[in-house]
Amino acid sequence: DAGGTWILPRLVGHARAKALMLLGNKLSVDKALEWGMIWEVYPDDAFQQQVDALAETLAMQPLSSMKLIKKALNLSQQNSLEQQLDLERDLQREAGKSSNYKEGVQAFMQKRQPNFD
Repeated sequence: DAGGTWILPRLVGHARAKALMLLGNKLSVDKALEWGMIWEVYPDDAFQQQVDALAETLAMQPLSSMKLIKKALNLSQQNSLEQQLDLERDLQREAGKSSNYKEGVQAFMQKRQPNFD
């Protein structure tokens, strides 16, 4: 069902995934957080503020670099360590040739916020 049988065991382990899927028990927010299924939990009254802050942070990042990071993370599930190190090397080379890399270095040297594409 939408890849759940592939994704869930990688997130929580085979035994937990099997129990969740076969028994259908409800999972508490605390347990989902503990198991690494979710990253963070916000109270209702702070939710919109936290979402806005997260969106602002993401909007300031270089999109090309974010794509490379996501690619590396997504492929890490199927790669061996050696394959992943090769991929990281290749993606670092690609990132290092980008205008965003140059802007990031210049901004750091000039002690200013970067202005990414």
